[in-house]
Amino acid sequence: MQEAIANYLQQIGIRSKLRPLERAAHWASYGDKKYKNLAYTASGAFGNAATRLETFVVAGGTYVYGSYPDIDSLFKDQAAELDRKKREALLHKIQQLVYDKTMVIPVWELAFINGQGPRVQESGLGLIPGHAYSAPYEDVKLKAK
Repeated sequence: MQEAIANYLQQIGIRSKLRPLERAAHWASYGDKKYKNLAYTASGAFGNAATRLETFVVAGGTYVYGSYPDIDSLFKDQAAELDRKKREALLHKIQQLVYDKTMVIPVWELAFINGQGPRVQESGLGLIPGHAYSAPYEDVKLKAK
């Protein structure tokens, strides 16, 4: 995947060099803020919006290279807010600011390609909430002939 991204960037005139690293070395370098200019990463970490913002966006976060005082202030406000709806509104505002300030860019979007044919009565897609693939094949039901 990284090779494809590097090639896409080179096609539009952005020179990039791929440095393959072991997983542990990558995360150590990323956390120690040793990368300069461009670092490709993805996270499969569990957590809600606040957890992810704290790690990747707000000053002092493990993988934060730079931050904005207005976002940091809003994050502190939402952390202290007891009303769930107000906290949710603050998180949405922070997410919009991250988008508006182009703090991160989506260069790769995973697509889960699933299909269902005319003989399938119930495919299994969506049977396990949050699971992107078809549920166990034993649960796939075919239409009667």
